[in-house]
Order: sequence, then C-alpha cells, then structure tokens
Amino acid sequence: MASRDARAVPLALMLVGGVAVLLFCTARAPQRAPALANPLVDGVAARLVREYEEQGTGWFWQTDREGRVTYLSAKVAAELDTADTPAIGAPIRTLFRVDTNATETERTIAFHLASRTAFSNYSVRPAVPGKLERWWSMSGRPITDADGTFQGFIGNGSDLTERRRAEAEIARLALFDSLTGLANRQRMRQWLDQTLSQARGGRGTALFLLDLDRFKAVNDTLGHQTGDALLKQVAQRLVRAIGDSGLVGRLGGDEFQVVLPGMTEHDMLGTVARGVIEALSQPYSIDGSSISIGCSIGIAIAPEDGDDAETMVRNADLALYGAKGDGRGVHRFFKPAMLDGARSRKQIEDDLRHALAADQLHVAYQPVVSTASGRIVGYEALVRWEHPTRGSVSPAEFVPVAEDCGLIEAIGEWVLRTACIEAATWPDDIRVAVNVSPIQFANPALPTIVTSALARSGIVPGRLELEITEGVFLDETAQSEQMFKTLKAIGVRLALDDFGTGYSSLGYLKKAPFDKIKIDQGFVRGAAIPGNRNAAIIRAIVTLADALDMETTAEGVETQDEIALIRALGCSHIQGWAYGKAARAGEVPAQLAAQGGMPLASAPARSRPPRHTMIRTARIRAGDAAGEIRIRNLSPGGAMIDGIAIDGEATDVDVMIELVEDEMFPAKLRWAIDGRAGLEFESPFNMARLARPALPVRKAG
Repeated sequence: MASRDARAVPLALMLVGGVAVLLFCTARAPQRAPALANPLVDGVAARLVREYEEQGTGWFWQTDREGRVTYLSAKVAAELDTADTPAIGAPIRTLFRVDTNATETERTIAFHLASRTAFSNYSVRPAVPGKLERWWSMSGRPITDADGTFQGFIGNGSDLTERRRAEAEIARLALFDSLTGLANRQRMRQWLDQTLSQARGGRGTALFLLDLDRFKAVNDTLGHQTGDALLKQVAQRLVRAIGDSGLVGRLGGDEFQVVLPGMTEHDMLGTVARGVIEALSQPYSIDGSSISIGCSIGIAIAPEDGDDAETMVRNADLALYGAKGDGRGVHRFFKPAMLDGARSRKQIEDDLRHALAADQLHVAYQPVVSTASGRIVGYEALVRWEHPTRGSVSPAEFVPVAEDCGLIEAIGEWVLRTACIEAATWPDDIRVAVNVSPIQFANPALPTIVTSALARSGIVPGRLELEITEGVFLDETAQSEQMFKTLKAIGVRLALDDFGTGYSSLGYLKKAPFDKIKIDQGFVRGAAIPGNRNAAIIRAIVTLADALDMETTAEGVETQDEIALIRALGCSHIQGWAYGKAARAGEVPAQLAAQGGMPLASAPARSRPPRHTMIRTARIRAGDAAGEIRIRNLSPGGAMIDGIAIDGEATDVDVMIELVEDEMFPAKLRWAIDGRAGLEFESPFNMARLARPALPVRKAG
C-alpha cells in the first residue's frame, strides 16, 4: 500500500477556457517535454496546485494499475479517512458511491476502471459509513506510459455540496408553500394524480376544497401581517384535524386542499369535514387580538365524481360554491346538478353580456310611501331582465352572476343613467333611488359617472338617492371616506341600505354622511306578531335615526298590520309589496295621478309566522320535472323560493322539495311571480333540523 508521502505530485497546470487542466507525472511516467524538468516551472506548478486545492472547491486524484489511490487532495482525503483505513492506498471504488438508483452503485466506477474508459461529471458521495453528507462532481481518464502501457487513472473533482443543498431548497420551495410549510398547488396536484391512479385499481379517494370565511375582513382591518399569522395557525389546526388520514396543502390566499386516499363513505367524510369546520372556527389569538373566522368545504369523491385531477378539482370547487351559497360554515358533497347549475350560470353570463347590447334589460320602479301623508314620495330603481326565450329572469339569479363576472359596473351605470333620464319626466318633488354595489363604490370614477348622469338627464342632484350597502365598509380607507365627501359635494342623497345585517356598526353612521337608513326587511317581517322582538329593534333604529336627523325606510312591508306598526313606530317611509310590485316607467305617471298619489295598500290584513331569511340551494320535483332552486326564506309552514320558471298562472301544484340534504318533503305551490314562488308544506317542518342558520342576504336588484 502506498503511503501519502509517496503520492504523485502534479507537475504543471494550464488554464484552457477557464478550466484547470493538470498534467501529472508519476515515477513510471516518462518526461515527454524537457521544459517540465525545469525546477522553476515545477515549483510554480506545485504552488498553483496547492493554492487551487486549499482555497477552491476543486481537488485531484490518481490511482495505480490496480485502482488503488496513489494521490488524493488532502481536504477530500480527510473526509474519507477512517481510523482503520486511510484513503490513500484504498481501492477508489470503496471510497465513492455514485448517485444512481442501481442496487450496487459502485459498479459504475468499477466498470470504467475495468474497461479503462474515461468518465465525466459523475455525482458521487462518500461510500464510507458514518461520514457527513457530502457531494462531489468527479471525472477521470486512463493514463499510459510512452509504450502505451496502462498505468492507472488520473482525474479531478469539485465540491457539489452547497449546490446540492441549494437545489434541494429550490425543489422544496417548488413543492411547498413558503408561508405555512404545507404542500403547494403543484405538490397537491402530483399527489392527487398519484392517489387517483391507485383509485382506478379500486381504491377510492376524496378531495376537500376549503375556503376561509371572513378572511378578507381580517386582511383589510388588521393588515396582511396579521393575515399571514392567521394562515399559519389555520394550517396547524388543519393538519391536526386531518392527522394521518390525508395530505394537506395550501393552494394560495385562503384556499386549502386535502387529499384523503381510501376514504369514500359520506358519513365518515361528513364527520371529518364537520371536525375541520369546528376546529378552524374556534377563536384565534394574534398579537392580543381575538379573531374569529369560518370555513366552507366542498367534497368530491373518486371515482364516482371523476377519475382525473382536473375533473375532481372542478367538482369539489362546485361543491364549495354550493356550500358558500348555503350560508357558509358548512360542507357540501358534489352533485351532478351542481355541474348543470354551473353551466347554467355560464349561459346566464354569456346571455347577460348580450342583453346589455340588445336592450333586454329594463328598470322597474317600486314606490316609497311617506307614513305621514300616505303619498308616494319616491321610487327605488330595480333592474329587470326579459330574456327572449327564458322570459323574466329573477334578479336573484343574474345579479350575483354579474358581480362574479365583472358586469355589475356596466349594468349599474346603465341603471343609474336610465333611472335619471326616466325620473326627469316625473314631478320635481319625486325622488329616485339607485343601488350602488361595493364594486361600483370602489371605482374612483363613480362621482364622474353620477355627475354625467345628472347633467344628461337634467334632474337636480337632490332628487337622486344612492343606496349603499354596508359591504363598502369592509375596505375602510381614506379613499372610501373621500368618496363619501365627493358624492355629498355633488349634492346627491345617500342611504345606508339593509341596515341591521351583515357588518352593521354604529361607527358607520358617525363617519358617513347618510341622509337615510333603510331598515332591512328581515326586521320588518313578523314584527307585528305578538312576542316578536323585531318591533323593539325597529323602534331603536328609528330613535337613533331621528337623533342623527336621518330619515328611515322600512323595507319589505307586505301586510296591513305591518303598515300600521311601522307608522306607530315612527318610520318616515314604507316600501314593499303592500303597495304593489315594481312597475315599468310608463306606469309611474298613472300611479302618481291615481288618488292624488296616495296608493291603496292591496295586502293581506295580518302577518304570517316569521320566516328565516337565507340562501339555500335545494332540489325540487313536480311530477316528472326536476331542477334546482334557491330557498330565500323558510318557516315551519312554508318557504319562498326563486329560480323557478312557471308557465301561466300555475298554482296548487304538488311538488317535492329538498329541505334537508337528500331528503324530500311534500308541498304545494301557492303562487308564482317574476321567477319567485311560495310553497305551503303538507305538514309543519321542524326548523331545528337545519344544520345551522344561514346568513341573511341583501336583496338582489
């Protein structure tokens, strides 16, 4: 065995294209060029080699004819030396292991040694047990003497350890979310593809898509740093809730995904989903703030809901959309009807884009009546759509689609201009109210649009009332405060719409210069029934408005006893079906002329039992016809639905409606108008059977 002192020494170093090429000389190698025997040249070459080995990442090696190491740069030899066997003198194939999936990895180098062929840039690591993780790039070639006799191998290498670590980190970042440490979208897609390929062999797979409820409000009010801290805690809770049952990933924003291999039972998946919702809905503590959010989940199951990743994700997303539509904070399984609904929404979107250009939309006006005089003092402008083949399309059906696809601003501007032009033909003391969505309110061009509509129609600003929902306060910024000031400077009136729902705060009334508060219809309905607390809430709102010198309008008034109560409670205005449905512009002059502008209330005498306001999708079946509708409100005795098309004056039709998931209840259709219908249940429905109450929603249109 050769000692380290006997190792060959490099005699010359040349730089070719920036790459070090060294010529070695051993005891057996002849001196082919007299210049190499020059002591000065030998000394310079030796110093350059030592400097390169000590300061750089490169190193050199050499073997004899038997493949034993005769030279190895000191820093690499130190990595490979053991207490029993030094690296110098050891067979080179026992020192390095090639990065390959072969069972016996040393055979790659052994093959080149045996066949005496060159190799280049092999990734190797120590084959010696117990050594630190280290990677090198290694190259070598055979050498011969002047007679062509094989003398061994000579080669070089460079340290790849840091590059390998960097590549590993890049690979980790490519597959894992940097904020939460969960698998990212790409990793989840790979995992889903893998599990679905197994599912094709008979093993099912479930996919959860999760979306956090009210997370945007946290980001907007407490800042993105708090939002990021919240997402980290959500990820930790989600991992604990799922445990070893599946892989958890973050797709981005507040969207998460869970792949659950082998789970297909609805009951089991429902239990897991409810556990996740409960875990994520518990309060969070971040920097001294207590934060409460929620979670909605859509579930798809392979292979019944799809056998490829794209289909599974689409169907789980449709189920998530259904969960959000049913009030959030719930889970929903994919149903084929959801896909039909999505296609219908896409068709509505396409038709709606055409409707704007084809004059299929029109504005209808619902009267606003003064409680003091009983006269009509204004109208609320409501958008309506007459489809050439589908007939009247409910605003509850197309307005959400318009908001989702970005058409709401164009429609809102058209309604504003049309309402102002048509109101110009009314008496000068009749106002017109127009809804402004949060999306429109966030547009800096809104004041210009309003000013243009006023100038084009010629009506004075004080006759225009802009109804603004509380949703605009989710993004309270200096821009929103400036928007209020600018609109008031124009001279228009401002009304806070649907007060008492969603994100109500008395602070809004202090900050925003409202002229009117519109009391949501959810407080009006049932207020006249003895024992109901709604009347006390209405009285409190009226007292507050009076103190702030604001008017009040009670929305959704439908019965004679509600009219009497609203007057007694001091509301300044009444609006609702009690004074008729919204009419086209051509009917307004006749309404204002009849009875001196004092409409007769054609409404039932007494209120019916209170109904719970909600948006809940459900299936309905009448004979052989079946479809999907939305339940707008529900009571033990009946429900109001929309999204239903009735030909003619069909009433007293027997139907079956899904009030609880996958459970149908008999009912009778009592009335239908403008895409809405009223159902009377065959027997009282137990309201406690609802999974949880749905959130109230703003009226559409």
